[in-house]
Amino acid sequence: MGFRLSKIYTRTGDKGETGLGDGRRVAKDHPRVEAIGEVDTLNSQLGLLLASLAVEVAEYPALQELIEVLAPCQHRLFDLGGELAMPAYQALNVKEVERLETAIDAWNEEVGPLENFILPGGSTLIAQAHVCRSLARSAERRCQQLNAVEPLAGPGLAYINRLSDLLFVAARVIARRQGVAEVLWVAAAKPGS
Repeated sequence: MGFRLSKIYTRTGDKGETGLGDGRRVAKDHPRVEAIGEVDTLNSQLGLLLASLAVEVAEYPALQELIEVLAPCQHRLFDLGGELAMPAYQALNVKEVERLETAIDAWNEEVGPLENFILPGGSTLIAQAHVCRSLARSAERRCQQLNAVEPLAGPGLAYINRLSDLLFVAARVIARRQGVAEVLWVAAAKPGS
């Protein structure tokens, strides 16, 4: 990669605009910038999940597989951010979506069918996986909003959708491999009962 940042602040965004990779200047609340921001937030939280998994892998060696599956996702999210910043740029390919689907299928087989709604919790790792899952859904919504205004090419929308599914199943796998019971939703008592 030839482009390097030698100066972090440029003062060019002080009036509410930012530059895209193709040279356009857009408002900082433009749907494209909103989508980039949500993908970046997800990537940051995924980094926290991966760091937390790395700490716990000594006690729970079976968590290493989650690191191996999820670590490449940070790079692909950065690729997706690049695609959003430079609309003509395409980095993601359908094989990345298929890689996520393969992991989802394998992990879902391990945890079995979902018999009740589950809540984020049980352990810090499980909750963090759910934070990432919910942020993936938020990033997907922002990307879909952008897609309605400026159609997106490539498998980016499918990738972010599948990643949220993967993170949901990852939370369940973490619970199983840590030996922690999933927190099941308990419905509110019906009025008058």
